[in-house]
Amino acid sequence: MKDYQTYKEKVELLTKMAYHYYVLDDPIASDEEYDLLYHQIKQYEENHPQEILASSPTQRVGMPPLDDFEKNTHIQRMWSLDDVFNFDELQEWCQRIYKTYPQAYFTCSPKFDGASLNLYYQNGKLISATTRGDGITGELVTQNAKTIQSIPLEIPYLGDIEIRGEVVITKEDFEKINNERIKNNETIFANPRNAAAGSMRQLDSTITAKRKLRFIPWGFGKHDLKFSSFFESMQKILSFGFYPIPFIKLCKDIHSIEAYYKEIMQMRESYSMMLDGMVIMLDSFEAQNNLGFTIKSPRFACAYKFPAIEKITKILSVTQQVGRTGVITPVAELQPVEIEGATISRATLHNYKEIQKKDIRINDYVIVIRSGDVIPKIIKPIYERRNHQEITITAPTHCPICKQELLIEDIFIRCQNLLCEARVKESIVHFASKKALNIDGLGEKIVYQLFDAGIISNITDLYSIEYESLLKLEGWKEKKAKNLLESIAKTKNIELWRVINALGIEHIGEGASKKIAQSFGIACFEKNFDEIIALDGFGKEMTESFLEFGKVNHQLIQMLFKILTPTVTQHITHNTKGFFSNKTIVLTGSLQKPREIIKELLESLGAKITNSVSKKTHLVIYGEDAGSKLDKAKELHIDLLNEKEFIEKLQEEKIEF
Repeated sequence: MKDYQTYKEKVELLTKMAYHYYVLDDPIASDEEYDLLYHQIKQYEENHPQEILASSPTQRVGMPPLDDFEKNTHIQRMWSLDDVFNFDELQEWCQRIYKTYPQAYFTCSPKFDGASLNLYYQNGKLISATTRGDGITGELVTQNAKTIQSIPLEIPYLGDIEIRGEVVITKEDFEKINNERIKNNETIFANPRNAAAGSMRQLDSTITAKRKLRFIPWGFGKHDLKFSSFFESMQKILSFGFYPIPFIKLCKDIHSIEAYYKEIMQMRESYSMMLDGMVIMLDSFEAQNNLGFTIKSPRFACAYKFPAIEKITKILSVTQQVGRTGVITPVAELQPVEIEGATISRATLHNYKEIQKKDIRINDYVIVIRSGDVIPKIIKPIYERRNHQEITITAPTHCPICKQELLIEDIFIRCQNLLCEARVKESIVHFASKKALNIDGLGEKIVYQLFDAGIISNITDLYSIEYESLLKLEGWKEKKAKNLLESIAKTKNIELWRVINALGIEHIGEGASKKIAQSFGIACFEKNFDEIIALDGFGKEMTESFLEFGKVNHQLIQMLFKILTPTVTQHITHNTKGFFSNKTIVLTGSLQKPREIIKELLESLGAKITNSVSKKTHLVIYGEDAGSKLDKAKELHIDLLNEKEFIEKLQEEKIEF
């Protein structure tokens, strides 16, 4: 190969070979031919590095390992879909659309059980690949995505476009990976979805490259495609070289949707990849744009989930799990059973009253379900299969971890020992969580690693971690250690309500923490029963819990306050004599703006926000699908504002929103 034109032609040929082999499962060349051409191209690129094409299959090999993933913001948010579980719910969902679009058509396609990925192309080139994350920001995994053969490095479309899809792995390839991991004494993946997600989050992209991942498109974010139909747009996307979407179909009404759902469900077990339902998408882009979104999901699409699979297995024993608040949860150890590709060997029994109510015993055969991605549940024991070998499950009297005597409170059994190892670990995890101190990089896995290494033994130890200690730990490098210490340092002078919430006080959540902080400031733990219970919404149980915690953990709280020097941020009051001032307001229905933002604004205007409608309610602000709260407000003749009227009222009051 002597010239660039020949090199370019060879790259096109090799790309075509790879597409037929990896995407179409229809090879047009032998492995030997492919390898020979691959090495010819590689040789030319080594001699002419300035001429390497971004689309060359050689560019799919893994890059040097990363220290950590960068965060990346999606141009358009990746929304979650609302679920429907039966034909009645499907009819209800469709009828909401038919009210506005009685002739609507729908694009139906399988819902794959994998890891969602957002690909961004600019001028035809793959610029970035980002995981779903929280829907707004995800992890940048471009190096890993480039190793997936069914993701084109270049597409014949020059506009900016986000192509969304699912990274999946076949059941057969999943088994091969796990067999290999068993040979290497590595932890096996629970199911194909976990294998796909774990493979995408490898810091070393050469590991991702070894796994036969596939990317199957299912939608768009930012795009300027000139089609009016979602179905037609997806067909166009597939012509760019993506993996063909199996079973995608245009359905004209509810009955054709239901028939196709049943058809896909029948092939659920035999199909090569995990399916957990069917995605239903309103086909018209114009109608999609007009319907818009609720706070959490599009109004024009839903996931029609397959029924939960029930399996029968046996309870072998019961173990006690100690949570961060000291609550003891009984967990059933089961004879392993496979449900939807996951091996289930444990299931929560919730509490001992639940066990007593269902009369569940050790050695019972029980019905277990795993619906969607939720924790496995034991539905009931099969009494007919009892053979007098069953053993009654009795509540413990002492903590399984620290052996201290347990406190019994109605349905809860609680370990009161704040130094109990189980409580300490979980309390630190909660302390660092998003709604608490939001310490980036300090998740459960890291907390447990630091605790087990003796670097931390309680919350205050976080503030004396030494850089050198972190570098001695497995998997830690300079950047990771530095980032964690910076995240911890950023919690200095944090808002007081976050510190209160971070302590994990039983019955005291985010709202109560804000109320306490605003009312009493730093002296909040010095207040008495009458002062705390006088707070709006506080009852005897909440008050006693707060006071008891403050008493038992007096020294810890003093030390934390000294380290953190928390601040009290006063609400910005725009106009306390305005329309919303001193009104008790209920928000209901699907609102365009996030409810927390609306709530915060109204509270700053002197309003009180409650969850239930009563005679004491002054105003109800409602969005789409408001339901029973709106009906009750009408019965009680309470003032109403729809979202448009609410925004107009804010404009009248000259309040920015």
